[in-house]
Amino acid sequence: MGRYVARRLLQMIPVFIGTTLLIFLMVYSLPGDPVAGLFGDKGVDPATLAKIKHELGLDQPLLKQYWDYMTGITLHFDFGNQIRNGRPVTEVLGDAFPITVQLAALAFAFELVFGIGLGIIAGLKAGRLADNAILIFTLLIISIPVFVFAYIIKMVFAFQLGWIEPNVSIEQNWSELIAPAIVLGGLSLAYVARLTRTSMAENLRADYMRTAIAKGLPKRRVIGVHLMRNSMIPVVTFLGTDIGALMGGAVVTEGIFNIKGIGGVIYESISRREGTTIVGLVTVLVLIYLVTSLLIDLLYAVLDPRIRYA
Repeated sequence: MGRYVARRLLQMIPVFIGTTLLIFLMVYSLPGDPVAGLFGDKGVDPATLAKIKHELGLDQPLLKQYWDYMTGITLHFDFGNQIRNGRPVTEVLGDAFPITVQLAALAFAFELVFGIGLGIIAGLKAGRLADNAILIFTLLIISIPVFVFAYIIKMVFAFQLGWIEPNVSIEQNWSELIAPAIVLGGLSLAYVARLTRTSMAENLRADYMRTAIAKGLPKRRVIGVHLMRNSMIPVVTFLGTDIGALMGGAVVTEGIFNIKGIGGVIYESISRREGTTIVGLVTVLVLIYLVTSLLIDLLYAVLDPRIRYA
């Protein structure tokens, strides 16, 4: 196991470098001049423009800029400064990340509990009324765009029933994040439920299940140990990859509920051509994806004893 972990950590290095390099080249190859954009329609003389670019290092070749960026990250954990106000990117990410982590954690718990719960019910009742109702319900959620779902939740529960506030306050209490978390995790909940249902319905017909029943094992043990552990492998794979997606895909949800998290930072950075902020944010998300994928692979061995890592 230790050798496998060490090998996976080494494999992460080229993946991390390649991904960040690709994002860096894409962001800084976009048309337009972010420095000139600071002055709007007023314009700026070429000497002042060249001076600011030199101070920010934007007059260097792209590969040289990338080398300086990676050196700052690895040696000093320095993601650079924003072009607009000179604020360190680490401070921007430090303010935005905790908020989005709270939102993503609630959304993940929502899809984990209700998604797997509905999937178990549908899988054990395959072909019956409960199964058909859950399939129709999840198909309805998948068919509704996220921004439409968000406005429905907001209109019904905030404006008509008055159960929630229409916008999240500056303090961002956990209770205020429940509605945005439902919107953010709704689509993933539907996928988790359908994936759990399919996996359980398939494993119910497997030979090892018939053997366990023939041996006279209690129904709770047959379902809770033999069926669930084997059925959860594809679900765990999806949930692992969805953690990063929840954190990086909250742009629409955070915008509708006025949450000052990663989504707001992404939107603002793109509109203002803050390449340093975008690259820094994506770098952290890449690290989250890599670590999560490693943990999910290790969890496979817990769910299925037949899996062994050399």
